[in-house]
Formats: sequence, C-alpha cells, structure tokens
Amino acid sequence: METMKTDNGHALIDLRDVVKTYETGAGGVTVLKDITLQVQAGEFIGVVGPSGSGKSTLLNMITGIDRPTEGEVFVGDAPVHELSENQLARWRGRNVGVIFQFFQLLPTLTILENVMLPMDFCKVYKRRERKEKGMHLLEQVDIAEHAHKLPSGLSGGEQQRAAIARAIANDPPVIVADEPTGNLDTGTANEVFALFEGLVARGKTMIVVTHDRSLSSRTKRVLHLLDGYLHRDENNGKWTR
Repeated sequence: METMKTDNGHALIDLRDVVKTYETGAGGVTVLKDITLQVQAGEFIGVVGPSGSGKSTLLNMITGIDRPTEGEVFVGDAPVHELSENQLARWRGRNVGVIFQFFQLLPTLTILENVMLPMDFCKVYKRRERKEKGMHLLEQVDIAEHAHKLPSGLSGGEQQRAAIARAIANDPPVIVADEPTGNLDTGTANEVFALFEGLVARGKTMIVVTHDRSLSSRTKRVLHLLDGYLHRDENNGKWTR
C-alpha cells in the first residue's frame, strides 16, 4: 500500500456509488448520494457548490480522512475504503498531499520544521537529506527566507505557500485542496493558484474545492455538487447526473 499505481487507461481515482450518511440526534443526514467519479492521472479538477453540499466530504472520501457509508473508493491500486487506520496513515503520507483553508501549520515549529514533518513521519528521505529537501521546497514556493520563522511571523499567503510545500514534501502523485484561497486576498489567491497550475504541469493530479468561480474556471474540469449529488461538469457541458 506504500506506492500508487494504476494500469494504463484506468482512472487514478475511482469512486463507485459512494454514499456518506452522518448520524445526528435528529436522525441520519446523507451528505453524499450515489457519487460515481473517475479522475485520470494529471487532471486538474475544480469542485464547486454551496456550503453544505458535500464538497469537503468528497475530498475526505478520496484521502481516506473519512469512510463511505456505502460504495467503494480506489486511488491507484489502493482500496481506500478497506484500509485500516494505520494503513491509511502510511498510504496517505506517501500518496496524497492535503492543503487546508487555514493552513494547519504547527505554531511551535518553524516553517522548515513544518515542511519536514511528512518526511520525518514517512522516512522517505534519509535524515541528513530532509533539511536540504525542505529548503528546496521552500525555494520552489518562494519563501525560503522565512524558513526559520514561526508561522505567526508570516502573512496568510506565505503560510499557505508553506502549507503547499508541506503537502508536496513526499512528492505525492495526488494533491487535494479544500478552499485553499478562501482566507486570502484576490492577488495572493491568484499567486497560490498559479502554484497549483505549476504542480499540474509537472504531472500532479489536483482536486481543488473553491467558491471562487474565477479560479475554478482555470481548472480543466469543474464538478458541481448540489444536495449531495454530482451535477454538470461545467467545462465540457457533460452531465454526471
């Protein structure tokens, strides 16, 4: 389960009849309904929809952060819906980079130490190589001069750049981002999205949840979630439901 593989012609990400229901005091609430979705390696996908439509839950299915109530989730050769918590943690650390709206950087670690955390956890690189690799990643996102600062010493845009560097620390083939520009001004949001475009150009598969239609229009395929269902693919006019 440590590396991601897919046969030629097969989808890298494959969701089959996925349903997600949460139990509440008032009864079950179904957030995702019969989701079937295939994503090819190297695709750049935007996911849009109103609050509560299931966008974040969809990402959680793909990353194994949460499990489907019904249905199957395959990412590469991994049956994500069947993996144990320990297997999921190891698999996710090597295969999926996750970027959050509010950065989720550890406040007591420097920016460089935050970026090195995935390397330390997965032991992908030798210990002596991790600092050099971390600095290279910070250079890629143009904040190497802030490597030894705490997150509180950086602007929101700089913190998101650090979070992007952390997400790609182990060179994962899949990157998901949940409202990554929602806490940023327009200019900084465009800069962050340009970084995403660069990652896709280097062969990464990218799925971005965003409320910003001007940004989602820059992806190659836009999926619309409404009331738990996948609706129209807005960039090619096809309907998924």
